[in-house]
Amino acid sequence: MRMIFVRHGEPDYEKDCLTETGRQQAIAVSKRLVDENISEIYSSPMGRALETASYTASLVNLNVSKLNFMRELIWGGDGVPEEGHPWTLSSLMLDNDNFDFYRQDWQKHPYFEKNIVTENYFSICHSFDKFLESFGYIHEGNHFLCKTDSDKTIAIFSHGGSGASVISHLLSLPFPYVLTVFPYGLTSVTILNFPVKKDEFVHPRVELFNDVSHIERKASNYVFKR
Repeated sequence: MRMIFVRHGEPDYEKDCLTETGRQQAIAVSKRLVDENISEIYSSPMGRALETASYTASLVNLNVSKLNFMRELIWGGDGVPEEGHPWTLSSLMLDNDNFDFYRQDWQKHPYFEKNIVTENYFSICHSFDKFLESFGYIHEGNHFLCKTDSDKTIAIFSHGGSGASVISHLLSLPFPYVLTVFPYGLTSVTILNFPVKKDEFVHPRVELFNDVSHIERKASNYVFKR
């Protein structure tokens, strides 16, 4: 089974939709995905993600199902600096604190202990595990029990924060570390491959990460309006 994670295009955050550049990025990623044999499309319920997903859905003639739990993260908390912004705080942990993610628990760091983003992160992870179970993969510890013979490919359109949360959870990597060192560009394509070995434990394999080549190409089939 393959799971394709796609971040939304350039957004107008106030209107929760795509800018003109974002729409062109969404068109480009739809052309990038058309040959991936996608059988199901899911999206965050937020406008910028749904709009991005709509171009791929139209091209491959599929409907978009909403995953409410994949909406963007919320953050903040009393006494938490930088308004609780998780990307800024994660960078500070690595750059200023030299935080040791092998020996220290990021959840107990003052930046995250009282930050609502931590609760939000675990809520997304829990919900995604339930979602994954519906496809026949049961998350136990750091591996997954495969209970299916299916090898379908699904696409999930979401956000920088909710997408990073799931990547962190599925790959058993500390959340702030993923936010800092794993770039998640606009309309980036990340693919995780779950081996199909029924009744055996498997590990997701990173097939592709943060591919944005579709918005960097200058080929004639990717024409961007100015």
